Amino acid sequence: MPNYYEDKEEDGRACSGVREDFKSCLLQHDCVLKEGKTPSECLKEGYCKALQLSFFECKRSMLDTRSRFRGRKGY
Repeated sequence: MPNYYEDKEEDGRACSGVREDFKSCLLQHDCVLKEGKTPSECLKEGYCKALQLSFFECKRSMLDTRSRFRGRKGY
């Protein structure tokens, strides 16, 4: 789920909304908090897979020349 903040500073980078949600998903997951593993280890185990795929699609759409007409994927 996307996180919305009123006093949040604007990040002008591409895919910043997906990036932030992906980061918060990993850092707030039980794998990191309770088991003490690193976020990269939790990614290998398959946590937050949907957000990882969304972030990948958004980054890939930046390189796609057809995205000039369709717009970037993500938020």
